[in-house]
Amino acid sequence: MAAIAPIGPQLSQPSLSHPPPSKLTTVKALSESSGLSSIPSIYTFPKQPNHEPVSDTKEPIPTIDFSLLISSNPDERSKTIRELGKACRDWGFFMVTNHGVPERMMKAMIEVCREFFELTEEEKGECEGKHVLDPIRYGTSFNPSVDKILYWRDYLKIFQHPAFHSPSNPPSFREIALEYSKRTREVMKEIVRGISESLGLEDKYIEKASNLENCLQIMIANLYPSCPQPELAMGLPAHSDHGLLTLLIQNDTVGLQVLHKDKWVNIHPIPNSFLANIGDHIEILSNRKYKSVLHRAVVNDRDARISIALAHGPAMDAAVSPAPMLLEDGQNPLAYRAMKYKEYVELQQSNKLDGKSCLEHIRNRGI
Repeated sequence: MAAIAPIGPQLSQPSLSHPPPSKLTTVKALSESSGLSSIPSIYTFPKQPNHEPVSDTKEPIPTIDFSLLISSNPDERSKTIRELGKACRDWGFFMVTNHGVPERMMKAMIEVCREFFELTEEEKGECEGKHVLDPIRYGTSFNPSVDKILYWRDYLKIFQHPAFHSPSNPPSFREIALEYSKRTREVMKEIVRGISESLGLEDKYIEKASNLENCLQIMIANLYPSCPQPELAMGLPAHSDHGLLTLLIQNDTVGLQVLHKDKWVNIHPIPNSFLANIGDHIEILSNRKYKSVLHRAVVNDRDARISIALAHGPAMDAAVSPAPMLLEDGQNPLAYRAMKYKEYVELQQSNKLDGKSCLEHIRNRGI
């Protein structure tokens, strides 16, 4: 078997503290400044593949009916698990409908995040984290200490599980987020069980291998304000997600693009659905049978977009590696070495967001 060693981009070892050189203006404050007709050069991206034309494909993103995934009818459930496996294999992204999370709860979560971003800069600044693993972290761009060009995005990141955290303002945030994150976690667990079965594994294999009872659940609220020169800016660059499964909701403004068959595809979510995507740790566990997919956020000159992603990963101390049952007695070589999830998150969050560079860092050089 080939030796396992890091390949691809050389990432710097994580430094948990990343104070920017000086206090940055948030994109929201910048976008609301009077007379803004062009964006500062620090937000201007040179022409590059990120700005290539978007596919006009009519191929619909797969849809998984969650009620059939948990059906007591074995035929319905088996058919849905096969559809889920195909969605993971072909797209890495899929819509989840009939999931049981009330629409009013989803709308309330979006609204209270909007209220947070409407707070004064001083109020929001109380949530400004200094470490990449701070449980509450408000900021702009992705990692301003290493981003050579800044992204047209403000964010709030909050750890929801295994310990629940919440900003103190708006006052209603805690109650809404507590219930929403709990309900979303239940949906995630059933989908992960379905993914496990679709790989031919025992339904709770991934659950046990990643210690999902103590999973790291992070809420990432993103604000992409309207931009006077959207063709020059990026909300977020092409990247894959760390972890197992991300479940995303958004307001009525589109802006997410997924790389499918080497072309960028605009995603138009079904109302009251989750947009789900598999993360790097499903690619690791499946030994590349299922692959995390590059996606990015683009901006527009009309409306602000708010998206709320709940990223679900293994427990922080879990070291995930490919399932031995998928190696087929050496026919499929081990694609990735194990790394504690905490270390993987630190690595991604401490470097610039760059495709699948973190996954390449732990990939077997012989694969």
